[in-house]
Amino acid sequence: MDIMGKLDILASAAKYDVSCSSSGVSRNNKGGTGNCKSFGICHAWSSDGRCISLLKILLSNDCIYDCRYCVNRRSNDIPRASFSPRELAELTIQFYRRNYIEGLFLSTAVEKSPDYTMEKIIRVLTLLREEYEFQGYIHVKVIPGADPLLLYRAGLLADRMSVNIEQPSEHSLRLLAPQKSLSSMYHSMKQLKDRIQENRAERRRFRHAPHFVPGGQSTQMIVGASQDSDLLILHTTQALYQKFGLKRVYFSAYVPVNQDSTLPAVNTAPPLLREHRLYQSDWLLRFYHFKAEEIVDPAHANLETDIDPKTAWALRHPEFFPLEVNLASYEELLRVPGIGTKSAWRIVSQRRVAAISVDEIKKLGVVFKRAQYFITCKGVYAGNKPYDPETIRKLMVPNTSLQQMSLF
Repeated sequence: MDIMGKLDILASAAKYDVSCSSSGVSRNNKGGTGNCKSFGICHAWSSDGRCISLLKILLSNDCIYDCRYCVNRRSNDIPRASFSPRELAELTIQFYRRNYIEGLFLSTAVEKSPDYTMEKIIRVLTLLREEYEFQGYIHVKVIPGADPLLLYRAGLLADRMSVNIEQPSEHSLRLLAPQKSLSSMYHSMKQLKDRIQENRAERRRFRHAPHFVPGGQSTQMIVGASQDSDLLILHTTQALYQKFGLKRVYFSAYVPVNQDSTLPAVNTAPPLLREHRLYQSDWLLRFYHFKAEEIVDPAHANLETDIDPKTAWALRHPEFFPLEVNLASYEELLRVPGIGTKSAWRIVSQRRVAAISVDEIKKLGVVFKRAQYFITCKGVYAGNKPYDPETIRKLMVPNTSLQQMSLF
């Protein structure tokens, strides 16, 4: 098979892996090829507003595993292809020179064994970094069960690495991917975490010590392939952040590609809105000081689709509202729908000078048409009186539904 034939098969097969991002990486270019200043995933935007792209591709789709949800499962009768390390390294450089990409996201099926596959990945990275002197962003998928020395070697060449756990529970993983185990994946995550911490300590002592995975590690969970609730997914997400110091947990709405009694029917639509709500919840976990058990609980095990998780929490806890913005703490302000991290700091800073009125708060970046139901300014309540969660829900749900329709 020629290079273009392989590219067509392996680029298409890579679209189901979403766990790629380049945030937090800054690799200095010392005369080589490429630049790694805040690059990101294909057709995304960097922090300064630039549209950026990665070559997102599989090294091979010839897999030894037979995961029920995967299009590349061993039992599927699909075209198979594999790049040689030289072919993929040359392809990446040619794409970069033509200004098609700014970096590489490299994933792969497991060929022969985890060690064999990781050795092949390392060969690609070595060619790019040492022979082609490519200094652009590289994200690499880790093969659980591979030798720790291979993970260490790959980590010295990559900017970010990801161990995709795919399912939030051992039961679901055993059901859909019986050849895999969460314990093996967690073991690889812990190896990366320990190496990253050791490298940070080493670089504090020695300026020129090599970087090890400077962009940290991430993972991916498939949403909708199993019967797991959002409660379980968010508890697993929270535990991953706490135990392994992950940079991101990515959620991928399951696209039915295989006919199987344990999976949704092939004509089932991907749960895109559920994926969106999980990303909103993840944001609350990372930046708004929420806990998973606050966002969802046994009585509300799945996220609401009509309203975002923050508003849903506020409506379930009327005892906290309406909140006086001139007296509330920063943490309390973060709980208000329509108030973000930046606008909360602006409120705290502004009220040191003078009390904030309704007209003034609209100028501080607050989404007032949402926040008005949950706050008072100088004792003035701009929402419908009296404060009633059910009335507020009826007023907010139509607007939220229209926003989601336009989003998808």
